[in-house]
Amino acid sequence: MNQSTPAHPAAPLPRAALVAGLAIAVAGAVLFSTKAVVAKLLYRYHIDAVTLIAFRMLFSLPVFAAVAIWKMRTQPPLSNGDRWRIVVLGLLGYYLSSYLDFLGLQHISVGLERLILFLTPTFVLLANMLIFKRRIGVAEWAALGLAYAGIVLVFVHDLAGGSGSTILGSLLVLGSAISYAVYLLGTGEMVRRIGSLRLVAYAMCVSSAACIGQFFLLRPASMLVQPAGVYWLSLVNGVFCTIFPVFMTMAAVQRIGAATASQAGMIGPVSTLFLGALILGEPVTGVQLAGTSLVLVGIYVLSLKK
Repeated sequence: MNQSTPAHPAAPLPRAALVAGLAIAVAGAVLFSTKAVVAKLLYRYHIDAVTLIAFRMLFSLPVFAAVAIWKMRTQPPLSNGDRWRIVVLGLLGYYLSSYLDFLGLQHISVGLERLILFLTPTFVLLANMLIFKRRIGVAEWAALGLAYAGIVLVFVHDLAGGSGSTILGSLLVLGSAISYAVYLLGTGEMVRRIGSLRLVAYAMCVSSAACIGQFFLLRPASMLVQPAGVYWLSLVNGVFCTIFPVFMTMAAVQRIGAATASQAGMIGPVSTLFLGALILGEPVTGVQLAGTSLVLVGIYVLSLKK
């Protein structure tokens, strides 16, 4: 294998590298999207979003802190500029984005939340095109067109059954999607300089500090005492819905770029269609299956681009 990787942005990815990167992005997205189902199960214990996100980070912080300390001891120190960028990315990515998402899930269904998060690739692509002057290929537009045709199908179906504060919840989740798109773009630029493992460890330590600090500012410490189910579900949320997908997403961004990783991540919210049916009892209809099929075709078209 070549020890050096071509740095030219226009160089096409080898087929095997693209497929491997897409596989990592898809697997990470499925795990990451499962957090919505876990959050709905946690809300059955009558905890709020502030408590939920604090428990999530309490269980995941030790791993990120260990990696961060290791990288601090083995890598040269960061510049002041990179330190501030990491603070901003940490606050945007897994603090603000996650917090808005969990707040929104208190008001809308997993199905509607899933659909709104599908807007993330659009924000990434538009920013790439307008800010970074990146030329969007025909295959990417075709993949997005197919995927969003599927999204429209499921959106029209799910919106009819919406209940509660749908507008408020939708706006909160929309804010989450925008925040996460900005995070993806920022990490795509920095990951080549400092490495994905180092970047994500530092950013997650910032996010964890913000989430846990927010809890102790807004809630009494006595709320740390919860039923056993809250601890077990929070462990799943912290390890399988946070640690694993965070590292997998960063690895995918490093291999195939922020825009392609974000597009491939569209499969994650689709997976919650079946998890919602299996765990939460949400119905799966023909319209939802048709929309899911179109999204899967869109992901397949992405894997064929040269």
